[in-house]
Amino acid sequence: MDFSRFTTISFDCYGTLIDWEAGILPTLRRVLARHGQSLPDAEILELYGEFEARAESGPYQSYKDVLESVVHAFAERFQFTATSAETRSLHESVPAWPPFSDTVAALRQLQQRYKLVVISNIDDGLFAQTQKHLGVEFDEVITAQRARSYKPFLNNFQIALRTLAISPAQLLHAGQSVYHDVLPAQSLGISTVWVNRKSARPGIGAVRASTGQPDFEVPDLASLVAVMTRTQPWPASV
Repeated sequence: MDFSRFTTISFDCYGTLIDWEAGILPTLRRVLARHGQSLPDAEILELYGEFEARAESGPYQSYKDVLESVVHAFAERFQFTATSAETRSLHESVPAWPPFSDTVAALRQLQQRYKLVVISNIDDGLFAQTQKHLGVEFDEVITAQRARSYKPFLNNFQIALRTLAISPAQLLHAGQSVYHDVLPAQSLGISTVWVNRKSARPGIGAVRASTGQPDFEVPDLASLVAVMTRTQPWPASV
């Protein structure tokens, strides 16, 4: 791939920049344990992906409401009543979800050459809390709240292209989800990097399983930066 032709890199956030399994799993384990349930992490993620996709498929609702609906769906599936604190627990945990260990350094390196953008299924307020962990200021942030829709809906990517005033050929999109990121971006002519992070559900995570062929695949952002800096001129300060 000729990385020099891109002016901008957009990122999925949760699962790509932020280790959302480190936030989702302990939170849901605690809720389930209080009601006598113990599930393997892979099963928790599979159910989470099912319940989240269902909540996002209807009329737009905030991601805070989506996460509350996920807790209620677990309660319904396992026949218990979630307390108000348990219902809030997922969205209240989002500000503490940590970045992956390579995220901040990678973003700082990439920012020396490219404009950086986030395209994320999140609320503005929740992302503002996450932003504090990421170490850079993004050129644009396209949230689901701003788009009034959730990836894989093409609207989120179309808004990014219009806002940035660039063609699909100038944008490289990096995401952990083939379903939410690779497939919709490619359908618009945007080149894609699948950031295939380690997961309790390898290659799938807390998302729907999908078949698709990204333009490039890396296990993490550090590997992406290593390839990009080897294959093109880079600012001398890196």
